[in-house]
Amino acid sequence: MAVSMRDVAAAASVSVGTVSNVLNNPDKVAPATVERVHKAIRRLGFVRNDAARQLRAGRSRCIGLAVLDVGNPFFTDIARAAEERAAENSLTVLLGTTDEDPERERLYLDTFDELRVYGMLVSPVGDDLTRLEQMQSRGTPVVLVDRDGTGTPFSSVAVDDVAGGAIAVHHLAEIGRRHIAFVGGPSTLRQIRDRLDGARGAASAHAGVTVEVIETAGSDVAAGRSAAERLARIHVGRRPDAVFCANDLLALGVVQELVLRSAAAVPEDIAIVGYDDIDFAASAVVPLTSVRQPRATIGAAAVDLLTATVDDPGRAPEHLHFQPVLVPRVSTGGVG
Repeated sequence: MAVSMRDVAAAASVSVGTVSNVLNNPDKVAPATVERVHKAIRRLGFVRNDAARQLRAGRSRCIGLAVLDVGNPFFTDIARAAEERAAENSLTVLLGTTDEDPERERLYLDTFDELRVYGMLVSPVGDDLTRLEQMQSRGTPVVLVDRDGTGTPFSSVAVDDVAGGAIAVHHLAEIGRRHIAFVGGPSTLRQIRDRLDGARGAASAHAGVTVEVIETAGSDVAAGRSAAERLARIHVGRRPDAVFCANDLLALGVVQELVLRSAAAVPEDIAIVGYDDIDFAASAVVPLTSVRQPRATIGAAAVDLLTATVDDPGRAPEHLHFQPVLVPRVSTGGVG
């Protein structure tokens, strides 16, 4: 049988109201009494009924975080930073990965909504934000993560991906590469489209530089290796002399496949640039040049925007934009 607050009160020789205050407003209770109640809680193994407390409060102390792929260290680092900042505010984070699947995203949003979460941090799969608008209109604040929310009712934290794509291609052009392959997908993701737009814009500023798209179904290492297989089948005379990948996992897959197949030397035959600058980038078999995003800053800033919105529901949406930075390494001829 579950231990109740009444059982704790009897064991600590206090009223049920005192136990409630110890749990919810400990500053109103004498320190000695707080300690006595906590000893009774530990001895009896009492666990509060948080669902009932949420019904009374109207909101839990949990933040729902939905990311595109928790297997990607970029999102793992964002989640870690969000957890740390949430803990500073006595909040916890419930994490879900949508696998870039709109139906899976809907399932997580519905679940978090049913749990009456404190608020939502979301990296949307597509451009239809109707479900998020419904949640926010009913009182659950939403912050977009890794997506610019300008023009929407949501605050947002994002990196300028158009600038990031441009930085990558400017670098490749400056080291003499002219036929650049963009490896990434699916094209339904805003981040992928923005990075490609930036790459194309930069290519147009350099004489003779072209960008060829090799679209992938996913954004992991396996998808990168598959793209490299396609590259290896292209005749040497027509093969791209550089590859810009939409994230580091894709880039690592391309490097692995080219090196293992001895299909091309990196960077002598094909220079490679990734995106995100995850920790694995620097320690790859060929250290990877990458476009760095401030992952920890993004996670912490998203929680800050969410708590600010909870404290002031009428505040106007705020959009934080961070600038990406190129980190040159061996894969484009830099120092590892």
